[in-house]
Amino acid sequence: MAHIVIMGAGIGGMPAAYEMREMLPTEHRITVVNSVDYFQFVPSNPWVAVGWRTREAVTLPIAPYLTRKKIAFIGKAVTHIDAVASQLTLTGGDTLDYDYLLIATGPKLAFDEVAGAGPLASGGGGLTHSVCHVDHAVALFAEYEEFLKNPGPIVVGAMPGASCFGPAYEFTMILDTDLRRRKLRDKVPMTYVTSEPYIGHLGLGGVGDSKSMLESEFRNRDVKWITNAKTTEVQPGKLFATQLDDFGKPVKDHEVPFKLAMMLPAFKGVDAVAAVPNLCNPRGMVLIDEFQRSKAYRNIYSAGVCVAIPPVEVTPVPTGTPKTGYMIESMMTAICHNIASDLAGQPATAKGTWNAVCLADMGDTGAAFVALPQIPPRNVNWFKKGKWVHLAKIAYEKYFIRKLKKGTSEPIYEKYVMGLLGINRLNK
Repeated sequence: MAHIVIMGAGIGGMPAAYEMREMLPTEHRITVVNSVDYFQFVPSNPWVAVGWRTREAVTLPIAPYLTRKKIAFIGKAVTHIDAVASQLTLTGGDTLDYDYLLIATGPKLAFDEVAGAGPLASGGGGLTHSVCHVDHAVALFAEYEEFLKNPGPIVVGAMPGASCFGPAYEFTMILDTDLRRRKLRDKVPMTYVTSEPYIGHLGLGGVGDSKSMLESEFRNRDVKWITNAKTTEVQPGKLFATQLDDFGKPVKDHEVPFKLAMMLPAFKGVDAVAAVPNLCNPRGMVLIDEFQRSKAYRNIYSAGVCVAIPPVEVTPVPTGTPKTGYMIESMMTAICHNIASDLAGQPATAKGTWNAVCLADMGDTGAAFVALPQIPPRNVNWFKKGKWVHLAKIAYEKYFIRKLKKGTSEPIYEKYVMGLLGINRLNK
């Protein structure tokens, strides 16, 4: 009998637990460990930040749904990993032994890398907001409500080293839409400040015609932008950024005023994971092989935002490669197959496709992109815009939360529809 422990109960960890349970005989134990006792649907956080969703609508308690599927749950943070002894230490000093460990923690938000940036509750300076966590989004909405009484300039964007740019674009467009509905848009100059070398880069070197389409969208919505921006400091009401040229040389220093700011941070590995010898790169991201397995420890696997993936290209200001939802689920499926193979005495063969399928809301319209695979060169590479994407994003939110409540990793109709589109989780 084996004990499989999953660290993290997010978009990757929860479906992985269900898929592992579906795949393995019941004598094998599965335990999910998470620092909080609730799941949050992170893609909906930009809506929470403007009051289009409540916290209750995008979160759900973890324990009841896992227990129903005979999966154990521990709502405590992991403080130490003894990879040699295959043992976790939890908050309070309890220990947990494992035969296989699946690390799906997501990232540590590196707000401290830019002075003044980020929520105070997450180690930041308190002068900018985030939509990386539902609590951040709730706090942002509270300030947004006060902002609406006396509006002014807004800054949205991404810090040096950021790898997740989609939510910054989404939040910019959602804010624009919300302010226009309130007849306040004319009182709010908006500036998008990003480490990307151009609008629509997305950390992916662009997808299809994303550059021209997103530039056009920003022009139509009167959003100014600064690219190749190395944000250096945030002071009350001022964001300081140095703009670099294509060769990485400074060309202009910007002092951008704001009354409200949301800047996505760079990511690092969570402390307990980053501290394990030989497990991670210098940023604390887990080093894995083609089968999602640690290069140092054969019984440790990892997937999602916490794994080390090199940038798709060198950029003047550092940018990372995003890990989108479907890409993460494909990683998790590969891990489940490979652990099952190992338990059966067979070699690992499953490899995730790492396909990117993304729906980005723009408030009253939306943009969708498909990159197969996510890392170039690609077999499929397109970017489309339309009202249908906005509606599809709403439907996907409801679908994913329902999927978790039902305890299914990949319903048959999802597999069928994705198959028709030529999108599969595993390389055949």
